[in-house]
Amino acid sequence: MFYVILFAMVAGFLALRLYAVLGKRTGHEQPLPKPAEERVAAPPVTRTIEALPELRDSANRAIDSSAETGLRAVVSADSSFDVAKFLEGAKSAYRMVLEAFWKGDEETLRFLVDDEVRAAFEQAIAQRKVTGEVLDNRLVAIERATISEAGVENKVARVTVRFDADIVALTRDAEGNVIAGSLSDAVTTHDVWTFARKLRSDDPNWKLVETDEA
Repeated sequence: MFYVILFAMVAGFLALRLYAVLGKRTGHEQPLPKPAEERVAAPPVTRTIEALPELRDSANRAIDSSAETGLRAVVSADSSFDVAKFLEGAKSAYRMVLEAFWKGDEETLRFLVDDEVRAAFEQAIAQRKVTGEVLDNRLVAIERATISEAGVENKVARVTVRFDADIVALTRDAEGNVIAGSLSDAVTTHDVWTFARKLRSDDPNWKLVETDEA
């Protein structure tokens, strides 16, 4: 009888503890899901591709008007495409590709650019090795990234971005002497890079397929 009373007291104590922890609402709880038979079917959400977000960067639109039709085609072909996320990824890729090229990191370039662009980069890297030159460049800031062209062709999405950036360019010889550029002056650059991705590919990453200067 003593054990029965003891167990009852312990059970009562635990119940009070559970109520103290779980029985209080903090205002952040999520409603429990209803059983399937009680749920009301939500109306289907229709994804619109007629209007693109009015993204702004330094008070300027991040999408050229000439690229809007092409971007609608990309969104229509790939519903997961998000302009803002793409631009952030493009800026990260811009920095990573430049730094890998400057350092002569061919392994990193292999994952970021397609074969044709990589071949051009590797040729320039090989030439630097022959002359013994070393690039001591630094990307100071990306002032603006603007989508200038976009489209879908043969199930491949292509988006072209213009980068306006400030770069410190410095070239040293094999002995470490500065032969070109300066660490105190940043050069304003205007690059036009095109990224592409196969829409049916399992790889979600975009690769750099073309580079040019604006």
